[in-house]
Amino acid sequence: MDLPELLVEYDRALAYTDDLWRDLSVDEVHWRPHPESSAIGWHLGHQPAVAHFMVRNLTAAEPPIDAALDRLMDSATAERARGDLPGLDRIRRYRDDVADRVRHWVGTIDRGDVGAPAQLRFIAETMMISIINHEYQHSKWVGEVRSEQFGHALPDAPTGDALATIDGYVVIGANRP
Repeated sequence: MDLPELLVEYDRALAYTDDLWRDLSVDEVHWRPHPESSAIGWHLGHQPAVAHFMVRNLTAAEPPIDAALDRLMDSATAERARGDLPGLDRIRRYRDDVADRVRHWVGTIDRGDVGAPAQLRFIAETMMISIINHEYQHSKWVGEVRSEQFGHALPDAPTGDALATIDGYVVIGANRP
């Protein structure tokens, strides 16, 4: 897949995640069954934290968008320390800001407006597959809490020629040559 197609798939993955949480209450987004678990809100912040970390360390060398959220949403942060989550507006803004940066840098690379454009295109394609798959990975967990804990219906899983399901997880790139 080329970069514009991967951006379409990225937007599809983000929209699916949004369908899983935008109608939940702050209490549902912050709920944890015990201190050694992660709330839906942590997963919602972890997805963009990883995406932006990859973009700024593999392609762009730009500063963090929200260093405090980056620290909180890092997998290295012990689960016990993942409970002090921000409000829904800050989570939404963080997700939107990171998505804008991903789109910006992938677009810049696609236009060839970078040093080593062919090499960065290869890096960006692989990076986008990883970012999309990571988004779907955590969306599955968000969906499980949404349905099993709170009894909310799940939206239809995304479908497309580039998507497959492996071990119950939607993935992209499993059918590439």
